[in-house]
Amino acid sequence: MRADTEYNTTLLTRIAGGDEHAANELTPQLYDELRRLAGSLLTSERAGHTLQATALVNEAYLKLTDQRTASASDRSAFMGLAATVMRRILVDHARARHRLKRGGDGRRVPMTESIAVEIKGQGVEETPVDVEALDAALTKLGEQDERKARLVELRFFCGLDETNAAEIVGISRATASREWRMARAWLARELQRTGEST
Repeated sequence: MRADTEYNTTLLTRIAGGDEHAANELTPQLYDELRRLAGSLLTSERAGHTLQATALVNEAYLKLTDQRTASASDRSAFMGLAATVMRRILVDHARARHRLKRGGDGRRVPMTESIAVEIKGQGVEETPVDVEALDAALTKLGEQDERKARLVELRFFCGLDETNAAEIVGISRATASREWRMARAWLARELQRTGEST
């Protein structure tokens, strides 16, 4: 296990340096670990369960890396990769539930501090989000403005706050705040236009 965590930390250092091959090497391990951690929450039948993305990502980070040798840029690289992986896990889960329910409301996953919460201005109450519709809208946003889409991905799927997301993207907090507001507004319009808003 120690050798694995040292190797993963080395991969993160390479990812932080722009090595895409390293990201491809770490992604399967990260996917498996996050999927395992999220499994009980995603398959829970109790109403109103909440996916606490930040807690899951932090736990995965602790299990997969050697914190004694990891740098701040390694952690940033990990969080960036984790946001993408969490997005994929949630979309895969939503699609599987949708297939099982055949048109039921299985695609909606209750989450806190989500895009839908921000759009509707309801504080941090749990609001069901159509993850597939959000994923499609976010992909479309990414084609127009990759940085805004990345910011949303980090905040929504990884649970990062504005300051941490700004640091990972490499922009100021003020810029992140402005782009977060613009991205939310764009996503709200897009989800309403497609009839998929919650």
